[in-house]
Amino acid sequence: MTKVAIVEDNKTTREGLETIVNLSPDFRCVGTCSSAEEALKVLPKLEPELVLMDIQLPNMSGVDCVARLKELLPSVKAIMVTVYEDPDRIFRALRAGASGYLLKRSTPEEVLHAMNEVQLGGGAMSGEIARKVIGYFREQATVSTVVEELTPREREVLELVVHGLSNKEICDRLSVTVAAVRFHLKHIYQKLHVHSRTEAALKFKSGK
Repeated sequence: MTKVAIVEDNKTTREGLETIVNLSPDFRCVGTCSSAEEALKVLPKLEPELVLMDIQLPNMSGVDCVARLKELLPSVKAIMVTVYEDPDRIFRALRAGASGYLLKRSTPEEVLHAMNEVQLGGGAMSGEIARKVIGYFREQATVSTVVEELTPREREVLELVVHGLSNKEICDRLSVTVAAVRFHLKHIYQKLHVHSRTEAALKFKSGK
């Protein structure tokens, strides 16, 4: 039987997850916590094998808690259970050591299935989350490809834009005319499909 712990600040959600865990003969809830700080004190003593972790906890976040918990219990596995579908949050959680990511509206069957998947060494994600992950990778790959199509001079100009230099300052730095800088920026905007310096800078940084 797998020992499970739950870290969730909402009492109703916490009790609901505890009920779901104890519905299965393969899992047993050995403890619940309402904050990351409490979890870091209590869970090392309970030695759970699997943790259901809320991402938006008061003070320390669930992502940071997972990272710290993995230092104290290297073999523990964590599934983030959250209302957020933001790809950046997903990847932050996965980089911190989470093995899965589920939405709070997941059914009891989906939660138990995810727990089984993780215990068998797999990764758990709802269909919605998996689609977002795939979409995120596709978007990043597309941005990277477009950035690679910039000419060396366009990349130079854009690097200086990223560092906040004005057109005149870029002229001085590269020893070119204002017209030349405008020419390069026009082509940069076209290639990156953006309409401003800020958009170009953000897209360039995300594609590097």
